[in-house]
Amino acid sequence: MPVAKKKSARPAPASTNKTVAKKSSARTKPAAKKSAPKNRKPARKQPAVAKKPARKKSVAAKKRPAASPPPTQVTWEEIYRMDIVQMSRAWNRQRDVDTIEGINRRLAFGGFDEVIRDVNRAYEGAIWKIAGEILSNRDRIRLVIVAGPSSSGKTTTTMKLCEALRTAGERLQLLALDNYFWNLKDQPQDELGDYDFETPAALDVKTINRNLKDLLAGRPTEIPVYNFKTGRREESGTTMQLNPGDLLVVEGLHGLYAEMTKGIARRSQFRVYIEVICQLTDANGAFVPWTDIRLLRRMIRDNLHRNYAPVKTVGHWHYVRDSEKRFIVPFIKEADAVINGYLPYELPVHKKYLYASLKQAVEKFGDAAGREDAYRRAVRVLGWLEQVNSLEDDSIVPDDSLLREFIGGSIYEY
Repeated sequence: MPVAKKKSARPAPASTNKTVAKKSSARTKPAAKKSAPKNRKPARKQPAVAKKPARKKSVAAKKRPAASPPPTQVTWEEIYRMDIVQMSRAWNRQRDVDTIEGINRRLAFGGFDEVIRDVNRAYEGAIWKIAGEILSNRDRIRLVIVAGPSSSGKTTTTMKLCEALRTAGERLQLLALDNYFWNLKDQPQDELGDYDFETPAALDVKTINRNLKDLLAGRPTEIPVYNFKTGRREESGTTMQLNPGDLLVVEGLHGLYAEMTKGIARRSQFRVYIEVICQLTDANGAFVPWTDIRLLRRMIRDNLHRNYAPVKTVGHWHYVRDSEKRFIVPFIKEADAVINGYLPYELPVHKKYLYASLKQAVEKFGDAAGREDAYRRAVRVLGWLEQVNSLEDDSIVPDDSLLREFIGGSIYEY
């Protein structure tokens, strides 16, 4: 299952402070599990070609420097041949959770709590293994970067990695790239009023690079503070400076984008990439796309914690997918370690939270012009949920689980 895979290249020394806040530590005990009957799939035909709405650029956006070209593309065949993908498939098969039918069997006949325990141990073990890699090369590693596509579990992974490093005596400081968004009025907008926040061009990359260089040189630097309620940066930021020996930890979608760390020695960096490597097949033997699991996660999080309706998340996902294929996924081959953030117990939980919303999305996008992509995705993801039984009582999910980043109830503050 989720076992970290290292690549040959290794990074160099870095510096950082404390990074994780915890809430209560008590865990809830497993409650009885219920199974919901399978539902019928929608009969509506899927469109053959997906159309994307045209984008409109704001005046401010046009003034920005052109983004550097995306990295050399990596083929899916290359990714599927990676050791971590093969190991994840074998891990799932050994526990009869490599198929949706197998997950239903574990739910119905017992052992689901064992699956939760085993996968969480494997995930934590992968993080501690990476911490060991960093510590063994601490003389040259000064910057740790955690990156990966949307809803892959970057924040929880970063927090757990920082915990492991602090346990070993490291001092850490965390820099979140979300504070570097351009003001909302300066973001490109499409004809449907949607914003594309998923591209590196949505971030002030030049300031990120300058701040990183200042911090690693030991200089004080002003870090912007972005107010997500107003869609603007605050007038004044916050001053940050690394103490001697501190390790700097950076977390964000585009943490491995080349322009972010331009001019910073590669040997001084340790790059972690996280992906939802589910390796799960449906009733017809078709693999469930990794991006679909992440879409389900983001729909729940957006709805529960960001007051953003699931139907809107589905409608926005073409931006997410387009950007990650060009500017995020290719960096998997440049990472020093890869973590699998997939949890074989999460699909039954997603059904509890999202089944009704996805049915609404299918109805909403069925005849909507320019929404063919959203309709196709909604139909496909609804199909996975219709095959799996629901876990109505999710108290069996530990309060330090990565899944709690999305469904709530975590010991971590997000």
